[in-house]
Amino acid sequence: MQAEIYYKERIAILQQYLQKLLSKKSLLGWSRFAVIVLLIAAIYFLQPLGWVYVTVSAVILLTAFTRLLFTDLSNKTAIENTRHLITINEDELKALSHNYYHFADGQEHLPKEHLYANDLDIFGRASLFQYINRTGSEMGSSVMANWLLNAADTATLQQRQIAVKELTDATEWRQQLQAYAKEKKIQNVTKNRLQQWFDESGQFSNRKYWVWLSYILPAIILTIIALNIAGIIPYQFRNMALLAFAIIAWYFAKKTAVAHQHLSKMVDELEVLGDSIKLIEKKDFKSVLLAQMQQQFLQKNNTASGSLKELKTILERLDLRYNPVVFVPLAILLQWDLHQLLLLEKWKKRHHENALHWFDMLAQFEALSSFATLTFNHPHWCFPVFTETHFFIEGKQIGHPLINVTKRVDNDIYINNSGEIMLITGSNMAGKSTYLRSIGINTVLAMAGAPVCAESFSLSPVQIISSMRISDNLEESTSTFYAELKKLKTVIDLVNEGAPIFILLDEILRGTNSLDRHTGSVALLKQLIKKQAAAIIATHDVELAKLQETYPANILNYHFDAQVSNDELYFDYKLKTGVCESLNASILMKKIGIEL
Repeated sequence: MQAEIYYKERIAILQQYLQKLLSKKSLLGWSRFAVIVLLIAAIYFLQPLGWVYVTVSAVILLTAFTRLLFTDLSNKTAIENTRHLITINEDELKALSHNYYHFADGQEHLPKEHLYANDLDIFGRASLFQYINRTGSEMGSSVMANWLLNAADTATLQQRQIAVKELTDATEWRQQLQAYAKEKKIQNVTKNRLQQWFDESGQFSNRKYWVWLSYILPAIILTIIALNIAGIIPYQFRNMALLAFAIIAWYFAKKTAVAHQHLSKMVDELEVLGDSIKLIEKKDFKSVLLAQMQQQFLQKNNTASGSLKELKTILERLDLRYNPVVFVPLAILLQWDLHQLLLLEKWKKRHHENALHWFDMLAQFEALSSFATLTFNHPHWCFPVFTETHFFIEGKQIGHPLINVTKRVDNDIYINNSGEIMLITGSNMAGKSTYLRSIGINTVLAMAGAPVCAESFSLSPVQIISSMRISDNLEESTSTFYAELKKLKTVIDLVNEGAPIFILLDEILRGTNSLDRHTGSVALLKQLIKKQAAAIIATHDVELAKLQETYPANILNYHFDAQVSNDELYFDYKLKTGVCESLNASILMKKIGIEL
């Protein structure tokens, strides 16, 4: 089914379901009101018959009221979840029409210096990250960023591709994972708080006498109260015992307050983590990678979601301290805080080795699900094929994913050996830079494990390095020319190391005079050929194309050109073989009023 049709149909189904839930909400509200009315009536009319009738009817009606209350809470959760799912599908419909700017842009992940991130628009508004990212947690966002910034090895890429293909067919499952994340964003600070708590040594569970006291102390005070009721112990002794046990309870309350305040801040996020993990645990995965990741949540005697629910239950019991009417008797008579402290430390001891991995595994599921959504939205994109021979790249109908399909012009690429350099000449605005970015950004996607915007795409595993968008740095007192030299030095160092890199250069040495630029460009090209480097270089300097005469097996001349009709320029943005012969600068200068 086409993505657009699917999302529209899904929205219609979810909106119908939402209306049913809203009707149910109204019915439950009136039902609770009716139970209250019946309770008041029962007390009024049954009182003459005796308190037994009143008590029985009150218990039945209060039980019914409680059931209605829990049903209403469950219904409210379903309403919120359904609204999130509707929003997710509406957002995807916008994305299909190339309106994706409501998604996070990942600007916080942009490194100060990187081999290609700034040149290829990996982060920021209208970036690759903003286009493909559907992660909901901060950890998921970081994993996605890391995959786009660092090329993976072939085995990892192939595993990711298989996993993405499997998740592509599980659209409802993927959307539910997103919906849980919308309830509360899981933040890195939560993981850090949990890490800090794990690093703290246990105060009570390591000493068995505290475990014994947790049972002995309640037994003593309850025995004293029972003996007092029986008339064996006087009220004075009972009151002194209650005071002593209140002091003990106060001591444990102080000890508990620190851990409770530390952990209670993350209850909502831990609940989202638990719900997300439970969804993963229940799914039957076929691919090796997904099954291995899922196994991180499945323990010998319990599941990760079950363990998180257990922690949430303990924290909810500690929340009773906010209700003095309930908490004070529990604290004095049952040493409530001591019991919960022991349970917390027992939970910590049992899960300190694996709980933090749960965050990381969920993050990877979110990243893979993002790639799967990209695949679902673009069924005509392909998964790249990797060859171990360096260097090789071949692609048919490669397009820039961030250009709307209605405006995008696709092109091919073919480089068969190391030491082959595509030299692209062309007029201004003809498409040279866009072509370089199209090749670069699709290579980044390929080396992350995602599908690419192409009819077919084969390449050897490679590290992209580019120099396209160079600017000066006032803070470092760096000129544009020096900034480009620094980038070129990085290129040369990697080439000299023999690293498997793919170089993309747009207008070499643009910050110096034309003679120096030509001389330096020729020297650089010769060095790249000597070191068997693979590159695409876009330039206005058509004289560089003459190097093909000296290096016919290394220089591959291509160009983009412009057509002129009645002093107007027309571009077809199609890559052609050979050297460009039609330059458009003079026409453009005439159009702005320069008399030539």
